[in-house]
Amino acid sequence: MIVGASSAAGKSTVCALLCRIMRRRGMDVAPFKTLNISLNSFVGRNGGEMGMSQAFQAWACGLEPDCRMNPVLIKPHAEGRMQTVLAGRVADGKVAKEEAFAKAMDCYRSLAEEHGHIVIEGSGSAAEINLRHSDIANMRTARATSSPTVIVGDIDSGGVFAGIYGTYMLLPEEERALVKGFVINRFRGDPSILGGAVSRIEEETGTRCFGVMPYLPLRLPSEDSLDMGAPGGLEGEDVRKAWMDNLDRLADEAERSLDIEGLLSLLRGSSP
Repeated sequence: MIVGASSAAGKSTVCALLCRIMRRRGMDVAPFKTLNISLNSFVGRNGGEMGMSQAFQAWACGLEPDCRMNPVLIKPHAEGRMQTVLAGRVADGKVAKEEAFAKAMDCYRSLAEEHGHIVIEGSGSAAEINLRHSDIANMRTARATSSPTVIVGDIDSGGVFAGIYGTYMLLPEEERALVKGFVINRFRGDPSILGGAVSRIEEETGTRCFGVMPYLPLRLPSEDSLDMGAPGGLEGEDVRKAWMDNLDRLADEAERSLDIEGLLSLLRGSSP
């Protein structure tokens, strides 16, 4: 499972590139995200709605997008109202948290029965302590699926080391045990200059750094309100074409920048 130290940390991209690398190595992999909050959704061939990021990740896996990959989609409406989409279909009225989580886990188990590996994406920040009672998308999903977890932090926005350390420290002890390491995303420059800081976070958390991803100027539509207004976005079929045209180049960059063998060892249940 890939979780964020903040919203818009790059979880979706890291998950998609990991999915692609696994696919290129002949692994049977599918993406999953318990819950998305977004107006920017994808409509599959059967008419069901799901989060856009899982559509990208499905394509990276060589799969058609499947609403089970994002079973809970919450679409904000005016005046504080929300529309909930469960497994692709609009629900009647308000959906209880436990009902939504049960449906999500049903979808997860169904996917896991069909595919050898599942790469799970969290939602927003994994340590929003004011929302812990209602957060089903992050560490509750990690616990329910017994998933080793990696935190992604965005260094381009600043405060990445505090964000990763703070995210880890704010988790209960049982959830910290699932966190195996972190990835620093969107770095501009020579990553060797981060050495001392990276070592400090590794020492403080008892986890490891799985790599430093460079800043990649992607022109893909965002699900998060933080950067929905970013310039140069694409729409319609152009989205899929742009993603697929660049996917293997981006995966090559991830192979160079990340400890892929270490990340894949988490799937095998061995120590990275």
